[in-house]
Amino acid sequence: MHHAYGRREVLRGIDIDLRAGVLVGIVGENGAGKSSLLKILSGELRPQRGTVNHRGRFGYCPQDAVLNDALTVRQHLEFFKTAFALADLRHAEGIMEALRFAEYADERAGLLSGGTRQKLNLTLALMHDPEVLLLDEPYQGFDWDTYQRFWDLAARLRAAGRSVLVVSHLAYDAERLDELWRLDAGVLHPNTAVTA
Repeated sequence: MHHAYGRREVLRGIDIDLRAGVLVGIVGENGAGKSSLLKILSGELRPQRGTVNHRGRFGYCPQDAVLNDALTVRQHLEFFKTAFALADLRHAEGIMEALRFAEYADERAGLLSGGTRQKLNLTLALMHDPEVLLLDEPYQGFDWDTYQRFWDLAARLRAAGRSVLVVSHLAYDAERLDELWRLDAGVLHPNTAVTA
């Protein structure tokens, strides 16, 4: 796929296949086009050339949490439960327990810390148990304990056969990944330090 902003071409022939049961990382400098790539993969942005094919449900966790500050955590979950046509919130509650923020269920989003807002952002992306998960800087604002819990959760998703794509500007914990790619000059380059 290809995409440009005016004359600035940020994606130049990206071809990526997210296989089931893999944990993939894409790194690149700020402005390299990582967020644009995820927006295209999620359907939020249309590529100027190329196509995107999805198999099954997907979840998208954008870099900036899109929350209503007036609503509580529980109200966000209820809203997304209706949007996803879910029978209950058991899966969401399990994620909240894993990320250790269940006690904030009745707190308004506007009063949450940045890290806790990001936990809610991640929970909303995961609560419908997607087969493909697209994560843009998902651990931004996390403390060390939550950061470790995030990777444990990502490993469990991979073990359950999910495809997980994590985008970041730095290659943290590269050994946890099955594949690591570098986005540079609009092209994906394999990182030879990590092999599938």
